Amino acid sequence: MPVTLPGRRPDEASAAAEPADEVAAYLSTYGEPEVVEVLLPDTSAVLRGKWIPGRSITKIWKDGVAIPLSIFGLDIWGCEVEATEIHLETGDKDGLCWPVAGTLKPVPWAPRPTAQVLITMHEPDGSAKGAPWKLDPRQQLAGILDRYTARGLAPCVAFELEFYLLKPSDVPGAPPEPVFPATGQARQNMYSMSDLDAFAPVLHDMRAACEQQGLPADTVISEAAPGQFEVNLYHRVDALAAADDAILLRRLIDGVARRHGLRASFMAKPLVDFAGNGMHVHVSLMETAGGNLFAKPDGVGDRALRHAAGGLLATMAESTLLFVPSYNGYRRLVPGSYAPVSISWGYDNRSVAVRVPNGPPAARRLEHRIAGAEAHPHLVLAGILAGMLEGLEREIEPPAPLSGNAYEHEAERLSPSMDEAVRRFFASDFIARAFGEDYRRIYGVMKREELAAFTRQILPLEYDTYL
Repeated sequence: MPVTLPGRRPDEASAAAEPADEVAAYLSTYGEPEVVEVLLPDTSAVLRGKWIPGRSITKIWKDGVAIPLSIFGLDIWGCEVEATEIHLETGDKDGLCWPVAGTLKPVPWAPRPTAQVLITMHEPDGSAKGAPWKLDPRQQLAGILDRYTARGLAPCVAFELEFYLLKPSDVPGAPPEPVFPATGQARQNMYSMSDLDAFAPVLHDMRAACEQQGLPADTVISEAAPGQFEVNLYHRVDALAAADDAILLRRLIDGVARRHGLRASFMAKPLVDFAGNGMHVHVSLMETAGGNLFAKPDGVGDRALRHAAGGLLATMAESTLLFVPSYNGYRRLVPGSYAPVSISWGYDNRSVAVRVPNGPPAARRLEHRIAGAEAHPHLVLAGILAGMLEGLEREIEPPAPLSGNAYEHEAERLSPSMDEAVRRFFASDFIARAFGEDYRRIYGVMKREELAAFTRQILPLEYDTYL
């Protein structure tokens, strides 16, 4: 069966001109909301946006939503990073944000009738909708997907997200306090049904909210630490939609957890003695005529899979800052931590960075295991797909796949620190070609300034040791 190659989502271009169907369907099902939350993920995947009165819902599609272009120059704390010079170069003018088709949904955890819709940024240029604003990570991903469409390919993508459920604290900066309803003590209880049962009320509400919002949630499992869980999303032959789903799933998990008096954390390494939170991404490549390129016979699929893996490995050091964007994230990448530490690949091996899972040939895919759960899904996927495309275009052969414990092999190490990742990102010709020199500079400057903020702090351990 032929596959629709989305590149950019085919219904997105007409979303501004034809709001009637989506809005009418929502109003018919749920009635007029009191408020519509328009959600714009910034460079750090923090959701920015506005509350708009429900009576004005059609104006979102008719007129767009004005938000400063410089919002993509805000740091993780929501402050302007002046060194990016975005606000100066743009005159701090507004861009126009348009709804992402199919994302108008109710907000089940809200205390009042509320709708939400994801939006994406365009630059007002005199045309009906405006050119995509390239500092919007979603537009970066769309641009890379256009290159796949030109090759007659569509990435089929699935995200897996890990998170902790913690006790909220009123003390800013206090260490997180895990929840242990089953035993009252901290212990590893991987894949435990008893932990699922203990958190059943909140987990069932999360699944129900996913159903109501149309998020394609699949398996829920208890992970490698107390109060840690993983939710898997079904694969999509629409990579933009898959990344949108991951953004919206994080918001849903956070919102439902708060309704239960809990705090959901996607922090890469919230607890020193337990596993961190990862974002695993599965990718196969579908062809125009149908079928998975990686499953093609006569060695064609094997060669394509090797080249895609080779591209991921060849560009991994330069792209790590996209996958691990936080200072805390590098604490997760340590041996024996259920997270990779080396630039490596292998078959059905969870200690490598790029894994080829077992399964039927039609489902043959690469699993990228580096990203932390706090990373930006659109930028993570953009980095992965750009690396795979580099391998396919240059026919990059990877080293031999690793078997056994990758922590004990002498493979090249991932960046051990944010400082090294920033330096590699700034120096990367690959990043400049895939994302543009401006994006390399601006994202690199933002992360350099974020790193500087952390290195200026004196840790409590330093006072305990040296004061």
